[in-house]
Amino acid sequence: MTTEPSAAAEEAEPGTPDAGPESGTPGAGDQPGTEAGGGASPDAGEGDAGEGHAAEGDAADAAEGSGSSGSPGGEATETAAGTETAAEATGSPGEGVAEGAVQLSEAEAELAAQRELRERIERRKAEKEGPVLAGTALSGKAADLLAAVRAVESGEKPSASVFSGPEPTPRRVAQEPARRPQPVPSGAPASMASESVEAVRAVLVRGGAPEALAPQTAATLGEGADGQLREDPWQLLRVAGVRPEQADGFARALLGAECGPDDERRGRAVTVWLLEQAAVAGHTALEAAALHAALAQRSVPDPDAAVQSALAEGDALVFQDALDEPGSTPPAPRRSEEDDTQGGAGGEDGEEVEEARPVRVLIGLERYALAEESLADGLARVVNSLPKEDGAAAAWEPAATGSAAGLIRAVAGHGLVLHTGGEASRAEPAALVAAARSLGLRVCAAAHHPDGRRRFAELLAGASGQEAREASEGGHPDAVVVTVAGLLSGEEGPGRDRDGMLRTDLLVVLDAPQLDIENAAMLAESLPDGARLVLSGDPGVLWSAGPGRVFADLLAARVCPQIASRTPDPGPVGELVSGIGIGELNQVEAPGKEVVIIPVRDAGEAIHRTVQLVADSVPRAIGIPAEQTQVITPGHGGAAGTRVLNAALKERLNPGPGRFGGFDPGDRIAYSAAPGRSVLGQVVKADAAGLHLECAGAPVVVPKERVEQTVRHGWALTAHQAVGVRWPAAVVVLPGDAAQALSRPWVYTAFGRADRHLSVVHGVEQALPHAVAEIPAKPRTTRLPSLITAQIPPTPA
Repeated sequence: MTTEPSAAAEEAEPGTPDAGPESGTPGAGDQPGTEAGGGASPDAGEGDAGEGHAAEGDAADAAEGSGSSGSPGGEATETAAGTETAAEATGSPGEGVAEGAVQLSEAEAELAAQRELRERIERRKAEKEGPVLAGTALSGKAADLLAAVRAVESGEKPSASVFSGPEPTPRRVAQEPARRPQPVPSGAPASMASESVEAVRAVLVRGGAPEALAPQTAATLGEGADGQLREDPWQLLRVAGVRPEQADGFARALLGAECGPDDERRGRAVTVWLLEQAAVAGHTALEAAALHAALAQRSVPDPDAAVQSALAEGDALVFQDALDEPGSTPPAPRRSEEDDTQGGAGGEDGEEVEEARPVRVLIGLERYALAEESLADGLARVVNSLPKEDGAAAAWEPAATGSAAGLIRAVAGHGLVLHTGGEASRAEPAALVAAARSLGLRVCAAAHHPDGRRRFAELLAGASGQEAREASEGGHPDAVVVTVAGLLSGEEGPGRDRDGMLRTDLLVVLDAPQLDIENAAMLAESLPDGARLVLSGDPGVLWSAGPGRVFADLLAARVCPQIASRTPDPGPVGELVSGIGIGELNQVEAPGKEVVIIPVRDAGEAIHRTVQLVADSVPRAIGIPAEQTQVITPGHGGAAGTRVLNAALKERLNPGPGRFGGFDPGDRIAYSAAPGRSVLGQVVKADAAGLHLECAGAPVVVPKERVEQTVRHGWALTAHQAVGVRWPAAVVVLPGDAAQALSRPWVYTAFGRADRHLSVVHGVEQALPHAVAEIPAKPRTTRLPSLITAQIPPTPA
């Protein structure tokens, strides 16, 4: 490993919703929309903005730092701070509602797919013969909580004994709890009648909120939004980017003396807001104790009553999950005292009483609860619907050769298979696809990013020519290579049959760790009976930007075959990254300067050295041009975050006045049509229609009012933005104040984006080896493991 003098920064991962005490007294905070300039960040929801920090959903931008070292574990530390608000992680209040025609159609198609999925879920639930009674052996608080669940399902208010504390103020209980409308994705805001928007605008102005919030508020709250706001001003919290202190100020302006921190409406709204912030952090639900603590930090005087109110109104749901580990032996039957007295084995009828199991109480939003249940049901159907025919596996046997033999044999006999490995292991799914095609099966492979689609298509075709391009565009007659987003929206893929099922016999999902719970559920629900599903990916990379950790949960549940690839990534970069994956930061031999460490003292030196590497050193010494070199840093903010680095790189590589929102033709950009999904591209031109981009080979027009919210310069990215993409060269910038943002998955992901050359601009000294050795992925609270093991028996380890 070579050492030269240089350093820079990145962003923290999504965190829990209880960062720290903050006054939530109405009127104490800023007015709505005052943060982030009233505009949403283009990297909103991508996961870098908040996964390890942010109890209130604030995204913590790791700033830049200093220090010098001759290897990834040198000496020197400095802490400078740089933070970003949750408005930037989820979209800000003043976000516009227009969108380019191309992206609008894609987003509308995706919304339609989601609606179809939810309708299918409801139909399947209605077809069930009746409720399955459970929990008869529970007692005490667990039994009360189960009664609360059933009460909510029946439209009744849960018993007051569910949570301790005084009863909330009596309210009118609706026969059918009104479901909260879901926030409209930033890429495709719903079109609202102008009179509705004007009515909302009048209420916002009266409450001192920015007028720019009107279109988004009307779209989020739906019909009668103005009346909803007048009756319950805290409904403004449902608009992306609005924070509790801002909603408090709005409510105080509208309600005056009637407004108080103990208002039941406020407690209910803050409860829902905290659950939504938890989803931004990756959780599909929160433990009751954690939610109560977060409510107390938000100045909710009676957290128990606030949660109970949210449950009664149908804004949230309560669940009980057994604490038994997957695959553990069920507890022995419990014998009652009467049985012991009588000396019987199980009462008069000889029946044994089941031992009460410990449970954890979880509170979550309905949309994620439905998605997790739907995914568990869909995967169980995939596992059980595969025909059990004698000799079926034998047809696959001739193709089961080489490193892919284990994967092919597993897929031959099972409907669901998990495959793990790095970049080089993609050759095994490619061999599987070829084997399935030889048997006449319809095959579809889906990657997270267009670059992953291109690379797999080239691998599948065995060349980078026309055949690969046809496969990536869906032109191959036997195999289609698409992106997950394109497959779900209908823009790409094999199409659907009359029942809405994908026309495929085998679906191979690459980059499986990037699947969030909702996308995974839609994929599982879209597979026809008898189809096979293979989830393939590198378990060491950062998890999905959306809620859930689907791939990790399924690996832990052990409900299907798991094939671990033994194909290592080649070269010094592959050797370095493989060691990081097992918690070791090793020195590697790099005779061709494949890995170079550049120590720096401060952020200014980090920026200087980064620009020098991209513009001069790497092209001259390695032969990789600047346009094929990607800078990766921990955060958007700070003195060496993506904003500062992009400004410096633009000045050197494509200087210009930035007449259109700071952009000029030739600028590298990252375009985020929807939260958590960035596509890289280049600015072509700007005119009255908007900013013209070329993203993954496709033209995109972004209206002027949407540029600030959806487009960033792309010479420097965060690790979450870079997931699923590889470049010939990568420059990873680690300034001193980025130390707290580092973890093993972050380092593994960032270093693994380099194909041939990796430069590390290093200023975090011992924080780097410490992160690799001791800081794993931050935990996420999910229900999938218990749901899936209840339907599919775990296989022995």
